[in-house]
Amino acid sequence: QVQLVESGGGLVQAGDSLRLSCAASGRTFSRYLMSWFRQAPGKEREFVATITRFATLSYADSVKGRFTISRDNAKNTVYLQMNSLKPEDTAVYYCAAAQAAYHDPLIEYDYWGQGTQVTVSS
Repeated sequence: QVQLVESGGGLVQAGDSLRLSCAASGRTFSRYLMSWFRQAPGKEREFVATITRFATLSYADSVKGRFTISRDNAKNTVYLQMNSLKPEDTAVYYCAAAQAAYHDPLIEYDYWGQGTQVTVSS
């Protein structure tokens, strides 16, 4: 069993930066593929970024060049550094864990966090 707890969300202005953290319980964190998703009001949840256990990275086109995902296996934590934030980045951000070696849009995630709100004002 893995529990995920996100933190770091908040209200910022366009152009600002935020760093989200997702702390995981359990001793097998390093084996998981970790991803960030987001869901804006009235919209479906969408993929944001992934980091595999091999540190392979994948990003949604909408955040490439602005967001960076990373992980610290010693701290059982995955991060999402968000720069040059835009109002359209406003959403609840969720981290998720999957027992998968490589990123695939069809991956089924085993664990989800409760989410953290990010609001970007114009």
